[in-house]
Amino acid sequence: MTAFLIADIKITDDKWVPNYAAKVHDFVHKHGGKYLSRSGNVKTLEGKPLATTLIAIMQFPSTKAAEAFYRAVIGWDIKDSGMPDRSYAILSMGSAMVGGLMPIPEDANGMPPAWTGYIGVDNVDEYAKRVKAAGGAIWREPADIPTVGRFAVAADPHGAGFILFSTTSDQTPTPAPDGTPGHIGWHELMAGDLDSDFAFYSGLFGWTKADAHDMGPMGIYQLFTAGGPAIGGMMTRPASMPTPHWNYYFNVDAVGAGVERVKSAGGQIVNGPLEVPGDICRMLDPAG
Repeated sequence: MTAFLIADIKITDDKWVPNYAAKVHDFVHKHGGKYLSRSGNVKTLEGKPLATTLIAIMQFPSTKAAEAFYRAVIGWDIKDSGMPDRSYAILSMGSAMVGGLMPIPEDANGMPPAWTGYIGVDNVDEYAKRVKAAGGAIWREPADIPTVGRFAVAADPHGAGFILFSTTSDQTPTPAPDGTPGHIGWHELMAGDLDSDFAFYSGLFGWTKADAHDMGPMGIYQLFTAGGPAIGGMMTRPASMPTPHWNYYFNVDAVGAGVERVKSAGGQIVNGPLEVPGDICRMLDPAG
């Protein structure tokens, strides 16, 4: 299993800042993005709460570039959804749909490329009210996706984003076996505050605590479940991380081979490989 995460980069030596900023600016524009004069982070969530398989949606400045990269690195099949009013591609592994890919909307106010997770619920409107009552926020009120389902864009009390989703289908997808390449293998919250954020998610979605690991000065790393084996972990974010966010770990056949595919496809290795247990590696795709 490997991690495909987005890292926050902090420059502490002032003399390197102008050169670094210029390189970032050039890199972002090369890949069709917009440069933002602030640190970037990922706010993501994908898992299986309430016995519902979740998918992840990525917003990317160039869908063709994204398709080529993830097809080469992860091995996804990618096809157009056929939606008449927007560009939206379906990501699948074999017969299983694992996510979607779309360009960043024009009204996204300079949002950088990011993975966003969908949490399956039975009633989006009701859960949107519950998110607000629990101290979270609704960034986009509930709306329909024709023939697909209903969604709302939400955030926990410290600002880590996720999406509430209910499907129009009567069929429940069968989760892939643990470790299956091309699927999400782990979901990790860098929380604003571990205790209060766990209470928020547990109260909404019924997640329960599994093992807890003492990380020394970094604090407690709390595993959580959605009614079965642990599907992720949470910890209070280090001070070096500017904002709370969710990270994703993507399963691959072998980390070493995956690292080489990332490099060949234009991605960057940020940290690793590491043994945690299992092998993981922190990486950036070409859009950052």
